[in-house]
Amino acid sequence: MAGLRGGGTVTPRRAVPPAPAGPTGPEGAGRGAPLAARLRPRTLDEVVGQAQLLAVGRPFREALNRGVVDSLVLWGPPGVGKTTLAHLIAQATDATFVAFSAVTDGVARVREVVQQAAARRADGGRTLLFVDEIHRFNRAQQDAFLPHVEDGTLVLVGATTENPSFALTGALLSRVRVLVLEPIPVASLESLVDRALGDAARGLGDRALAIRPDARRRLAEQVDGDARRLLGILEAAASLVPDGGEITPDAVEAALQHRVPHYDRSGEQHFNLISALHKAVRGSDPQGALYWMARMVEGGEDPRYIARRLVRMAVEDIGLADPQALPLATAAAQAYERLGSPEGELALAEVAVFLATAPKSAKVYEGWKAALEAARRTPAAPVPLHLRNAPTALMKELGYGKGYQYAHSVPEAYLPQDYLPDSLDGVVFYEPGPFGFERDVAKRLAWWAGLRARVQGGAGGTAQSGEDA
Repeated sequence: MAGLRGGGTVTPRRAVPPAPAGPTGPEGAGRGAPLAARLRPRTLDEVVGQAQLLAVGRPFREALNRGVVDSLVLWGPPGVGKTTLAHLIAQATDATFVAFSAVTDGVARVREVVQQAAARRADGGRTLLFVDEIHRFNRAQQDAFLPHVEDGTLVLVGATTENPSFALTGALLSRVRVLVLEPIPVASLESLVDRALGDAARGLGDRALAIRPDARRRLAEQVDGDARRLLGILEAAASLVPDGGEITPDAVEAALQHRVPHYDRSGEQHFNLISALHKAVRGSDPQGALYWMARMVEGGEDPRYIARRLVRMAVEDIGLADPQALPLATAAAQAYERLGSPEGELALAEVAVFLATAPKSAKVYEGWKAALEAARRTPAAPVPLHLRNAPTALMKELGYGKGYQYAHSVPEAYLPQDYLPDSLDGVVFYEPGPFGFERDVAKRLAWWAGLRARVQGGAGGTAQSGEDA
């Protein structure tokens, strides 16, 4: 018998056969069920997308063909086949599929499932426990299941739209393998539309419907890689067309109604999109900067958050290469506060383009980090005497401020002297970059270095004492 990890003999398989009929299998549903339920894949070959996992020759596909699989978590957006794949895993491993709700089922249900799985195992059977929305697993549920996952009594397959790194505990993550399911590509979704329209037994083939290529493309592009949503909209569009008719872009638009953007203001999508915006700005791509910012705004992100991040980009990635970046980013944030949405969003778009097309420098950012590291490493380094404040006669007697040279006492407004503790003598935190305003800064620093060399070499310049700081 083929088996799951955790005991039993494994017999190699050449292919995964269709599942037997049953209420929980992936065999589809009756004619009265929604189109997405009727077309639920019954074999791995019917699954659209996920070639990175399921293409012939891929390690996971080969493991399924052998009937061997470990506990795992399927992570991906809605409608990409997580539940279907869980059913197919149970089918491939001759396991009994048991569903568990992380929301409604408690520890008593855990004990029941484990007892049944143990009895099934004693008879040579296998149990696959499927937990949808596994990120809602509470700690008591996890602690109750984990020993039985470890000893092979059951195999745990979870599905989640949340990043497991943040949503699951370390103990659970250490015992499962995470498989990433990607949004289904547009081309694969278009082929699914054709399959649905051509399948008379499970799809809409008995209605002899056609679909215009531009309507098919529009439908596939508008569902964010979600096959379940695609089939729901296709079914709605088909209901607007008589038998033997053609589905047009207008019918698709009518079925789409309002498209809800795929965005989670508090989840991984939030961080992925702001990361994309920041990297587009840093990479000097105004097209990407505008697109990712528009995605965030359309998804319902608070523009104030975007404004704050644009200010951060101004100081981190442009810095002194263009000193106008920070005041313009700050002004855009203030303009949004004055105007609100949608008018204020244009100010943010303007500064996003400005930042993306500005010369780039992270020299101040890097210099600040290096200075912080040095400050932490030398927290007690004394201030050199010539830099100390000397407001009293005693302090002057002790040498405070002695030898300080007042820069404005010479025409160049520069007199060479040391401004770091002795333990950091010669350390350089900031070096200007080669672009924008920092080219002028570099010239100025080089000029001062030349003055310093002449003074120290006795070629000119004077050292004059000035006032205390």
